[in-house]
Amino acid sequence: MIRVLLADDHPVVRSGYLRLLEQAHDIRVIAEAATGEDAYAAFVADPPDVLATDLAMPGGGGLELIRRVLLRAPAARILVFSMYDSPPLVRCALEAGARGFLTKAAAPQSLVDAVRALHAGQRYLGADLAPGLLQRDPAREAERLADLSLREFEIFRLLAQGHSLAECAQALKLSPKTVSNHQTVIKDKLGVTTSAALAHLAIRHRVIASALV
Repeated sequence: MIRVLLADDHPVVRSGYLRLLEQAHDIRVIAEAATGEDAYAAFVADPPDVLATDLAMPGGGGLELIRRVLLRAPAARILVFSMYDSPPLVRCALEAGARGFLTKAAAPQSLVDAVRALHAGQRYLGADLAPGLLQRDPAREAERLADLSLREFEIFRLLAQGHSLAECAQALKLSPKTVSNHQTVIKDKLGVTTSAALAHLAIRHRVIASALV
């Protein structure tokens, strides 16, 4: 039985998705949440096999939920469903660590298929989204990390641990502006656009350890 945590701030949407998922003989919704905070608390209390979440929620929102969950459990399987389908938003969710993305306009069966795919260790992207958004090459990521200078790598590690630009500057005896310039170069070299993606990349390549939050 695939155990799912369902997070969306609209009760009607949650109710519809719950019925849809539980019509599948191999899926059970073990908890529901209407905010990012409640979803994280539910995840900690009883970790599901798959977390299915919207992005636009009160209490931190879906991207913050993804960040917190993956810091606690880097192998967590997270599926995002959203009414928005812009490539930058989809890529942002995937860079943050989601393993699948569906739009709310997708065929109902897609949600069941996506949950099953993530549970099986696969990635899933809705049929109405560009397939290339899912591509990520671990070997290429490792090459990009190796391309960082020693100073860039030091700053990358500190940023991935959640330190602010000011804290990085103080630790390395640099000006905040210098650290900010390095951060721009680092993100460009690594091909990421968000701090969450930076942290998740660091965890994947064991530059930093995952942390309980």
